[in-house]
Amino acid sequence: MNIKVIFVIISSLVGISCFIPYIIDILKRKTKPHVYSWIIWTVLQLIGVMAMIDGGAGLGVMSLLIGAILCGFIFILSLFYGTHNIKIFDTICLIGAIISIIFYFFIHNTLLSIIIVTVTDLVGFMPTFRKSYEEPKTETISTYVLSSISSLFALFALSNITFTTSLYLISLIVSNGLCALIIFLRRKDYFNYIEI
Repeated sequence: MNIKVIFVIISSLVGISCFIPYIIDILKRKTKPHVYSWIIWTVLQLIGVMAMIDGGAGLGVMSLLIGAILCGFIFILSLFYGTHNIKIFDTICLIGAIISIIFYFFIHNTLLSIIIVTVTDLVGFMPTFRKSYEEPKTETISTYVLSSISSLFALFALSNITFTTSLYLISLIVSNGLCALIIFLRRKDYFNYIEI
């Protein structure tokens, strides 16, 4: 069996497993997803999949496609069970993400599209970063850790590793890891004194 296929399988399995505890915690009312982040991530991951396929990523996009479907499911759950802690900052991030997504559809350049998707995804993370800082017990840390690991395996699964095919996955590794770190540190009260 080809090593790339093994990485695709591992990435996909880890990608699926990262959502299971999150969905369970939502249904138990322990986790309260931020509706803005999840709609942004759903749309962006679908765009990212298309752009990465155009860039020659091959089967390496499989876990991202699975992630997009599961993000969509969590978005639907967030409409019913999500946080009510939505601030003006979050709305500004959502508007910025929507503008970037609209801009994406007028560009026919794969590299520029991936850069826009990556930056927009980071903007989409901002409301969840803020909420994770303010309410760390309303997030499931394992989801972000496993998502980061899944993206790492997806990176190794790429058929063609270039800046275009790898940038978005690298940003997912970093942003999910950072979100997990924020949740962990806030739960341990390591930087309780910082005001956001």
